[in-house]
Amino acid sequence: MGFWQAVSPVFTCCWFIKTEELTFFFSIKTYDFIVIGSGISGLSFALRAAKFGTVAVVTKQEAMTTNTAWAQGGICCVKAKNDSFAEHTADTLGAGAGLCDEEVVSTIVSEGPEAIQELIDWGVKFDSSVDPETGEETLDLGREGGHSKRRILHAKDTTGREIETKLLAEARENDQIEFLEFHFAIDLITTKKLGYASPPRCVGVYALNVKTEKVVTLRSDRVILCTGGSGRVYLYTTNPDVATGDGVAMAWRAGVDIANMEFVQFHPTCLYHHEVKSFLITEAMRGEGAELIDKDGRQFMKEYDERGSLAPRDIVARAIDQEIKKTGGPCVFLDITHQSKEYIADRFPNIYETCLDLGIDISKEPIPVVPAAHYQCGGVATDVNGITSMQGLWAVGEVACTGLHGANRLASNSLLEGAVVSARALEACVKTFPAGDEVELIELPEWESGAVSDVDELVVIYHNWDEIRRLMWDYVSIVRTTKRLQRAATRLHNLQNEVQEFYWNFRVTADLLELRNLVELATLIVDSAARRKESRGAHFTLDYPNSESNLRENTVISKF
Repeated sequence: MGFWQAVSPVFTCCWFIKTEELTFFFSIKTYDFIVIGSGISGLSFALRAAKFGTVAVVTKQEAMTTNTAWAQGGICCVKAKNDSFAEHTADTLGAGAGLCDEEVVSTIVSEGPEAIQELIDWGVKFDSSVDPETGEETLDLGREGGHSKRRILHAKDTTGREIETKLLAEARENDQIEFLEFHFAIDLITTKKLGYASPPRCVGVYALNVKTEKVVTLRSDRVILCTGGSGRVYLYTTNPDVATGDGVAMAWRAGVDIANMEFVQFHPTCLYHHEVKSFLITEAMRGEGAELIDKDGRQFMKEYDERGSLAPRDIVARAIDQEIKKTGGPCVFLDITHQSKEYIADRFPNIYETCLDLGIDISKEPIPVVPAAHYQCGGVATDVNGITSMQGLWAVGEVACTGLHGANRLASNSLLEGAVVSARALEACVKTFPAGDEVELIELPEWESGAVSDVDELVVIYHNWDEIRRLMWDYVSIVRTTKRLQRAATRLHNLQNEVQEFYWNFRVTADLLELRNLVELATLIVDSAARRKESRGAHFTLDYPNSESNLRENTVISKF
């Protein structure tokens, strides 16, 4: 019915389909690797994979728009002489509240230095200082909550931007890497969906060209999800607008196992200001001595944990939430006025200038802060090599659940995971489908829009988007109850039906696709939270306030 014609290393599969009524033509772009997402996980994978073949980097906005670029604090790695892999591992296990995979933690921590060196080789510059005794230049290491030692490499308070900028520049110079910016990945193409009887395998992806509003078909036997998290499923978040859980939603629809979605980490310190809703105040500030206080200047964190303001994020976020409810105030405050203005402006220039523009001089007055949704600790279930439950599909970074973070992520472990696991995932990819090996050719059908019309009631999409985010904030945020989860599940079920009807009756747009993914993500979070009859890490429920040893296991959800 069709034939394959290789025209270049990135080749086009040309199909001619004939019927009595019409003849038409379409093309399929084929790559050795398809990477969906352009943060640290996606770009570091693409740079390594380019040595083995052609790489498409698919990203729904411009490549720079990622969670990675928004990261402030840094990336952690054992570098100091008084630190060790064992101590970093122990800190990670402690923060993870008994649900980390110790072998995975040990592997990622021990391979951290090599991954950091690779980032440096790609041009990333971390802050350094000169040792007054030896005259040698050494990396300047910060400290954050849950860490027993200084091990956070940083570039002022815009570490993520430094990493993203340098990796992106390196990738754009590589002839083997093609950026498909403003291409929104709609769904994974699998052999099961195509009707093959063989075990399910991922063979490509459909993507919407946002600018032309045309859907393109991308073919590969190696598809890597690096789509980041899902903070936008909540009303208040530190995440950029692109964080709508696209990778997890696509994987779930394709029948891939999903794990631990109940563990949504809320960052304790998001700036509280009516003009700026998503500005993070890095945890590194607390590592440099900043203290959480109430409106009267009382340092309250020691009442909740002996580590005070440097306790793990789940503990600090719940403490702030309780203080706000107890006092009736809209926020608490973070005070770093003990440090000099010169030090603050040099160490945290982005935060200092942003706050100053809003009329807050943080060298003289405390910063108003509240918790906000920050990090998805669960995701597509993988091993430490990014291998999912479906052949041909890998997942790396925040979209994945490797076992590193457990029930609550240790600060600055996320960028480390992306750098380390992307290297391991490439090795697994090449081992599964070695370069040059012929893989069974799968005939991919063109995307069919059907008899659909353009969306004429955008207000419905925006209303549903807002409703999902509000109900998740009200019913499924820092503190949960069984009744709240049931209410959320009931409403989400109705919203799913509404969104599905919209999806099938109208031409796809970026807004509609994000709404579709958000309702999937919200449902997965609620379903996972309802299954865990205990409190652990980032999941806290008033109905089951204690952790139970017999429930110390992952929440894995399978669609099929």
